[in-house]
Amino acid sequence: MLMHVINVGHDVLKANDKLAAKNQKLLDKNGVLAINFMGAIGSGKTTIIEKTVENLGDKYRLAVIAGDVIADMDAGRIAKLGVTTIPVNTGRECHLDAKLVEKALKSIDLADVDILLMENVGNLICPADYKLGEHLRVVVVSVTEGDDIVLKHPMIFKHTDIAIIHKKDLAEAVFASAEKMEADARHLNPDIPVLKTSIHDAQSMDKWFSTISSMADKCRENRKD
Repeated sequence: MLMHVINVGHDVLKANDKLAAKNQKLLDKNGVLAINFMGAIGSGKTTIIEKTVENLGDKYRLAVIAGDVIADMDAGRIAKLGVTTIPVNTGRECHLDAKLVEKALKSIDLADVDILLMENVGNLICPADYKLGEHLRVVVVSVTEGDDIVLKHPMIFKHTDIAIIHKKDLAEAVFASAEKMEADARHLNPDIPVLKTSIHDAQSMDKWFSTISSMADKCRENRKD
């Protein structure tokens, strides 16, 4: 009997990548910088997004896609800051995918957006495989998760553009080393930029805001061209 083996996972990811490329093309056409925030529940993704909106909102037009499994609490927090916020409930899925983002983009006037912040579902496994159409993949981990968290999730660090080690001011209290976490991230991805941040350390957050600003400015120039 002739048997055919079908790699369903590969086919799904291939289709997703194709749609992600379509999303990115639409964002490029409108000069929008799209950032995919990945990280576990409690890592600080929502807080970093809030601080980004608060600090860059006067200079750039921002919008947010807030992904969650069932609730829209994070979306509600961000919407209070006065930016367009689209909640996306993934149901049983543990990640955003390109199809969900494509649908969310239809609710956003991209001609009126400079930076799109996408908060992925809270885990460090599933989001690693699914591109959304983003220009920048950011993984956020907190020292409160333990300083072995990076080595426990190698794939997401191997395929991300920036690593943020957050809540660095709590490292001593939870017996963790932010320096070890940074070294582990660079071991997995030697070229990855690593930012160690805390909302109580304005200078550390400014490095993040500066990074995003320079990239958004380039997108603005492309829009003018």
